[in-house]
Amino acid sequence: MANANRQFRVADAAVLQSLVRAQPLATLVITREGALHANHVPLYLDPTRGEHGTLVGHVARANSVWPLLPQTAVAIFHGPQAYISPTWYPSKAIDGKQVPTWNYATVHAHGTLTALKDDPATLRSILHTLSQAHEAHRPEPWRLDDAPPAYIEQMMRAIVGIELAVERWEGVWKVSQNRTDTDRAGVVAGLTAEGTPAALAMAALVQQGAPGAAA
Repeated sequence: MANANRQFRVADAAVLQSLVRAQPLATLVITREGALHANHVPLYLDPTRGEHGTLVGHVARANSVWPLLPQTAVAIFHGPQAYISPTWYPSKAIDGKQVPTWNYATVHAHGTLTALKDDPATLRSILHTLSQAHEAHRPEPWRLDDAPPAYIEQMMRAIVGIELAVERWEGVWKVSQNRTDTDRAGVVAGLTAEGTPAALAMAALVQQGAPGAAA
């Protein structure tokens, strides 16, 4: 993210954390002895723990990543993204000097990743928090206690809790803010005509602009 164009950077922690809550599946990356290890893990943000919050989740005990911990890590969260056609820019008609690009919103959470290897009470709390976060809006939410206790204990033995103590947040919202108002309107119209959920989500971001942009 350090090399991202400054006009696309977003520094507002509330905005970044909102994306994390909306898109909790993280690409979790660590490096060990020159090798990169990447996993895709849903993480829950606890904003009350640590200066910048703590991300919690779990991986399978069979996953080779947790014995490597603790390690410096980055959790990458992806928001809306879409291809942007130069044909959507009214300015293309002037000199044709336009090229395709890609719009996206993404958040990087940097910190130290640790494994909770022998802490069943904390692991159970993580499972309760995760299920509650993703089930609360349902008419009949599933709860951890819905399953037989012996079955839950069996499942818990197959996973390991993890947590990332966030030390730094980084965000990039590339949402056509480097274009003129006329071209941005053309992008919104083009994305809206595409009509896919991803295109419509990006059209909304282009209309809103990049909130909390870094100075």
